[in-house]
Amino acid sequence: MICFDEFGPLEIRPHAGTSWHRRQHPVRLPATYTRTQGTRYLLAAYDIHSDELWGWQRPNQRWPQVLAFFKAVRDRYPKNVRLYIILDNRGSHKKAEIKRWAKKNRVTLVFTPTYASWLNRIEAHFAALKKFALRGRTFMDHKEQGEAIQAYLRYRNKHKLKGQSDHRDQRVNLI
Repeated sequence: MICFDEFGPLEIRPHAGTSWHRRQHPVRLPATYTRTQGTRYLLAAYDIHSDELWGWQRPNQRWPQVLAFFKAVRDRYPKNVRLYIILDNRGSHKKAEIKRWAKKNRVTLVFTPTYASWLNRIEAHFAALKKFALRGRTFMDHKEQGEAIQAYLRYRNKHKLKGQSDHRDQRVNLI
């Protein structure tokens, strides 16, 4: 099972956070009144069974970008394996082109109920991404911001919690 969602908008602006500083001279955020570099979105996927998180940073989150991301997700797995992608009810996720592609490529789209995005397991990972990749940082451009996000994703996937990486080995005794 794969959980999919978009994270953003990501702007080039200072992100408040904590840092080490002398008491008399607190770290102040620089003023940014104009945002000339636009926004980006992180299209992200979380594989529940392998406990891996990955994503792409893109200028928008329209259906062609979503479809391209789904194709990249499909390429990670053997063609004979049916994929279940859990996602929210955003209009761009329900385009006919995406549904046709999913049907032809052994992908089942599982939509969460309206106002229940918390049912998608990827949502919990976005808080950690924000804390470790963005908080307390000021990026010069989207490339630098994207590199910080990818560095966090690589670190997170490399340092999984022991015992959490393979849910299939966990058994429950009911008696």
